[in-house]
Amino acid sequence: MIPDSYIQELLARVDIADVVGRYVQLRKGGANLLGLCPFHNEKSPSFTVSPTKQFYHCFGCGAHGSAITFLIEHTGASFPEAVRSLSSAVGMTVPETERSPKQRIVDQRRKQERARQQSVLDQAQQFYLQQLRQSPMAQDYLKRRGLSGEIAARFGLGWTGTERRGLAKIFNDYEDHQLVEAGLVVEADDGRRYDRFRSRVMFPIRSTKGEIIGFGGRLIEKGEPKYLNSPETSLFSKGHELYGLWEGRQGIRAEGFVLVVEGYMDVVALAQHGLCNAVATLGTATTPFHISKLMRASDKLVFCFDGDKAGLKAAWRALQTCLPLVRDDVSMRFLFLPDGHDPDSYVAEHGADVFRDLAAEATALSRFMLDELASRHRMQEAEGRAACVHEALPLLAALADTTLRVQIHHEFARMVLLTPDELAQRLLSVIPEPVTRPSEPAQDGLVDRPMPSAFDAGAASDFPGEPVFYDDEFASFEPGFDYAGDAPWEQHNGQTAQPERRASRKSDKLRKSAPRVGGARSVTPMAKRLLRLLLAYPELVSELGDQQLEIVAQSPHLELVQELIALTSVSSAQHAGALLEAAEPDSDLAVVLLSLSTELLNDEEWPDPQGEWRDALRKIELTAIKTEQTALVESGLKTEEQRQRYQELTRRMALLNAAHTR
Repeated sequence: MIPDSYIQELLARVDIADVVGRYVQLRKGGANLLGLCPFHNEKSPSFTVSPTKQFYHCFGCGAHGSAITFLIEHTGASFPEAVRSLSSAVGMTVPETERSPKQRIVDQRRKQERARQQSVLDQAQQFYLQQLRQSPMAQDYLKRRGLSGEIAARFGLGWTGTERRGLAKIFNDYEDHQLVEAGLVVEADDGRRYDRFRSRVMFPIRSTKGEIIGFGGRLIEKGEPKYLNSPETSLFSKGHELYGLWEGRQGIRAEGFVLVVEGYMDVVALAQHGLCNAVATLGTATTPFHISKLMRASDKLVFCFDGDKAGLKAAWRALQTCLPLVRDDVSMRFLFLPDGHDPDSYVAEHGADVFRDLAAEATALSRFMLDELASRHRMQEAEGRAACVHEALPLLAALADTTLRVQIHHEFARMVLLTPDELAQRLLSVIPEPVTRPSEPAQDGLVDRPMPSAFDAGAASDFPGEPVFYDDEFASFEPGFDYAGDAPWEQHNGQTAQPERRASRKSDKLRKSAPRVGGARSVTPMAKRLLRLLLAYPELVSELGDQQLEIVAQSPHLELVQELIALTSVSSAQHAGALLEAAEPDSDLAVVLLSLSTELLNDEEWPDPQGEWRDALRKIELTAIKTEQTALVESGLKTEEQRQRYQELTRRMALLNAAHTR
């Protein structure tokens, strides 16, 4: 594994402006750099890079992150590859944490196994391409489907041939277990072997880096199954992959949305007509992993289904998968084609522009959900509305905690003639299924960490809702700072396991007193102010004394501030970009830092951040003193111990006020 300390050292050496500048033309815009966003199609620059805080943010699509995140999202590199690339650019060598001899042997075998499987698949692809060039029958089939040689080449379409052991022509050792492991050869119970794919047009399935990880094959004559995919392998899992995502990455940006269809032939046929933004699931229902990848590709998802009963059923399953993952900044819509049409036939008959217009009018997720629920029940009767509520409650509870959830709840309440409060009471009896956010497997055995989701391209963040803040007793802390309109910011993310790290004295002290709270997390304006200070000036942490740490640790509203101090101390982060990279993806702290970092882009340099920090802690301590004094007075100050404590607090308050007036 790559040590966290090395990541922070690397980010301290790398200049994000140089990294992004290799791919995006940047110009000066105040303290920041501006350019056209590489993650979505735009005419006016909304992509901002902060050289001082070392992160980027697009105000158009929400793409956001550090130099490492940029390389991962823009080039398709894995985390280790991005780290190696940056390290090479600044003359650093990537270390690996010491592993036991047995672990190193296992890692080496895993890498070799993956490399051999990759080589086997690449050789098979060359064979299939050669077979297509030599097969008039397969070429005629593709021509009848309206596909040109250019499109066939772009997608790497091939042909298996008709022989039972065709691959034996290129693999000298047809008994090599790698052929079975890669899913190219089937071994029968009696030990005999034969090619898995025969008499099929072959569609190579690529990873987000463009590597072939599996195949899909379609029969060109009658037979079953018509479509056949590679089996599950160490490289390929059909529940995780989307056909055409790598080939369509530019088209998705150009069209402004990603179109999800049901088959690879639809993807290729749409591309033939100029619609290069389609992807397809691989013979399986839409999974949370698919949704996660789609949201990284675009902030607008259009699911396309046939207009028959089977299409409606598949769409309803896809909707149920989407509910726990909806976001206010991502549009999810459903397009139903007229009866008798699939995407291939519809675009062939009506053309690409008509199809685009149809996609632009696709039904919103909320409308599809509510209309479909209403269609299943007699809504003019009390019994029908009650049955509708019964069916809808698990769906409503499954929705991610977003503004969209509130809107859908209100609309549904009106539809079934309930008040929002009455519906909320019904929802209290429903326990939604826990949602595990998808993460990508490690690519080469060096690391095993989730892909950054809080900084995904095409998304403001990977968390439910856009956080806001609420007023409390500290709202007057910053003169001239507008807290008007602030509302509660509560996160309902599940508790995120933190990696074991060697904590410093500061982080030890804070962690002992700061409980991990699952469920709702609130951020007061005072906490927000302190978090912004620390995010902008991480060096403040090194100057904290025991008394300041104790004040923070004792405050019930500063749990996230405590976590940020601990993170900064442990990681030795030197700027905001490094802190964003160090925070655990999808943790409450990562969610908060992501939102605050966009505000930092417009912040002026604070003249005295240390003074601001001291003044904030003074106000926190004064408030705590007043609270304790009030409690003592209400108790009647009956004991000598209580009276002495009251006097101690009074003297401490006088000292704090005197220090402030100097």
